[in-house]
Amino acid sequence: MKKIVQKENKVLRQIAKEIPIAEIKSNKIQEILSDMHRSLSGEADGVALAAPQIAESFRIFVISPYAYQAMETKPENPRFVFINPKIIWKSNDSKKMDEGCLSVRPWYGKVKRSSRATVEAYNENGEKFEMEGTGLMAQIFQHEIDHLDGILFIDKAENLTEMHPSDSE
Repeated sequence: MKKIVQKENKVLRQIAKEIPIAEIKSNKIQEILSDMHRSLSGEADGVALAAPQIAESFRIFVISPYAYQAMETKPENPRFVFINPKIIWKSNDSKKMDEGCLSVRPWYGKVKRSSRATVEAYNENGEKFEMEGTGLMAQIFQHEIDHLDGILFIDKAENLTEMHPSDSE
């Protein structure tokens, strides 16, 4: 498990590098994926994690199985690994959503996001796929791809509030 870096770390402000398709199955990339899953599973309130958050400047994000449990309609084929993801469609309708980030603790705020989005990406085996997301999943796609572009949610958020885990009890 790798430590999740915080907002002061320069890697979070870099545009992450694309991974050549031929390298997706390499030991290096597979090890990064494993580190990402382990790091994310160690965060009770985390639903997704981008590679820069563990100081790896690559265009990858992973989604926790818990994110799918929170969905009203569950996809037939849930995806957990998104390599070289691109948003290929976003709905025009948007709403302000509560948002936080494992790299911007303990801040939360409201971010305006499209309520639906479709992502094109590669899985851990180098196979291309598309996935549409609504609600939380659309929010995850937009938040994580922002990470890959060096953008943090606090750059877009309104009503930033500090909230520690003990505050919600």
